[in-house]
Amino acid sequence: MDGVVTKSGAPTNEQSNARWGAVVSLSLGVFGLVTAEFLPASLLTPMSADLGVSVGAAGQSVTTTAVVAAVAGPAIVVYTGRFDRRTVLLALTGLLVVSSLMAGFAPNLPFLLAARVLLGVALGGFWAMSLALAMRLVPGRLMPRAMAIVMSGVSIATVCAAPVGAWIGATLGWRYAFLLAAAVGVITFVVQALTVPSLPPIGTTGLGTIARVLRRPAIRLGLATILLVVTGHFAGFTYIRPFLEQVPRFDVEMITAILLAFGIGGFFGNIAGGFLAERNTRLSMTLAAVGIAATALLLAVAGMLPAIAAAATAAWGFAFGALPVSVQSFISRAAGDEAEGAGAATLTTFQIAISTGAILGGLIVELQGPAGVFLFASLAALLGASLVAVSRRMALQAG
Repeated sequence: MDGVVTKSGAPTNEQSNARWGAVVSLSLGVFGLVTAEFLPASLLTPMSADLGVSVGAAGQSVTTTAVVAAVAGPAIVVYTGRFDRRTVLLALTGLLVVSSLMAGFAPNLPFLLAARVLLGVALGGFWAMSLALAMRLVPGRLMPRAMAIVMSGVSIATVCAAPVGAWIGATLGWRYAFLLAAAVGVITFVVQALTVPSLPPIGTTGLGTIARVLRRPAIRLGLATILLVVTGHFAGFTYIRPFLEQVPRFDVEMITAILLAFGIGGFFGNIAGGFLAERNTRLSMTLAAVGIAATALLLAVAGMLPAIAAAATAAWGFAFGALPVSVQSFISRAAGDEAEGAGAATLTTFQIAISTGAILGGLIVELQGPAGVFLFASLAALLGASLVAVSRRMALQAG
């Protein structure tokens, strides 16, 4: 299949009306997948005790999903290119249900990890296809708004997954949290079956297609921005809790409230980023990256002051919430008729940035403490913003 010419994701002439119900169903799918992905983070202690393994071993349930998702995204795009995209979407949502049920009834760690492999396949495939699906469901001029709706599922999951998972784990048991995720998956499957129209394949996507997409300067710009800004973001965010504990010295209740404010800020940042990206994607990307850089720097130099630490963390959530929809909108316009190839490349870049940020953040925390990592986060985000600004100036001079 390598090198097959594709036109996946291109809006058809007959598609004149936006199918907002289908777009909302994609958002519901994102909510279910991201919730399931991050549930273990709030359930590691009871999971490890029940399965008879260490907390570190149980934590591999998160790593497994991320690694599989990075590989599965491009693979799903390449090897399902001849199937109706609606059918593939429903199959991926079905995997969400199956993996959550398996996790909820897992008798041991290997069975749990097998469940998380299936979730990684569903997560990677869905994210790689989401860009192309949104492009086929709405007219091009409404693409940023559609992506904002899809990405709102991430914001809501960020707000809800950890506290709801922790509460269910404490009251009913950790297995019930995964059963709830399975129930969300069933609802999602029904809504998608009712709202998503048939989307016959428009060509197929091969590895050569993804390589051709990567040769486009605008695509490379978008991916480089993701790599810099998201690496910086996750270098800091992965260690936000120890920072809030050790620098401004918040207690657990206050940290929970601040992280909730981060999630709520991300929800509204996602909406704002979508509306701004409809008008100017480069400006939206730049402002989001500058916002991350500024708030991370504020945490680094004045985070010992409780009021500033709380306010900067919430503002950081708003800035980061605007970034994914801005970058996705920019890449969608640059992708044209190669949306699925661009989506696969975007997914893989995000996963690499997340993993790299967490690793670099851990090294910096060991060497300089939790405050030092935010200087790195600020610098990386500022480099990303500068990259977009310089490319815009060069484009204007060339024009």
